[in-house]
Amino acid sequence: MRLMLAVVMVGAFLPGVAQAAVVQEVLFAKGQNSTLIKQSVIRGESDQYFLIGKAGQKMEVIITAMEQNAVFQIYQPGYKAGKDQDGILEIKGATLKGAGEGENAIAWKGVLPSSGKYLILVGGTRGNATYKLKISIR
Repeated sequence: MRLMLAVVMVGAFLPGVAQAAVVQEVLFAKGQNSTLIKQSVIRGESDQYFLIGKAGQKMEVIITAMEQNAVFQIYQPGYKAGKDQDGILEIKGATLKGAGEGENAIAWKGVLPSSGKYLILVGGTRGNATYKLKISIR
């Protein structure tokens, strides 16, 4: 089985961001527990990756960017997408400790607290960001 990624253009969920560049479901190839995504995000947009995890699994997420300007947030299952009072889409819900809003995470490693769909949002801290995102679950 090959790694399958679904790409769709939609509105952003990253708070304060006008729109999303990429939304991808991350599915690992049979027998694999990690993937490397190479992508870029332009200023003011976010890329969104969602995957299914099980409580107790260990997950590791690492992002690298040539200009060291890409960061991520990880939302736990149960997050809700909505719009703020200015009409900008945002995510409401719990994030994983160390990968929340304003924490500028570039690496996260830990045990997943619950089963369900996790959302990883990638954005740039300044300007456009070309990045490599490695996601592993065991």
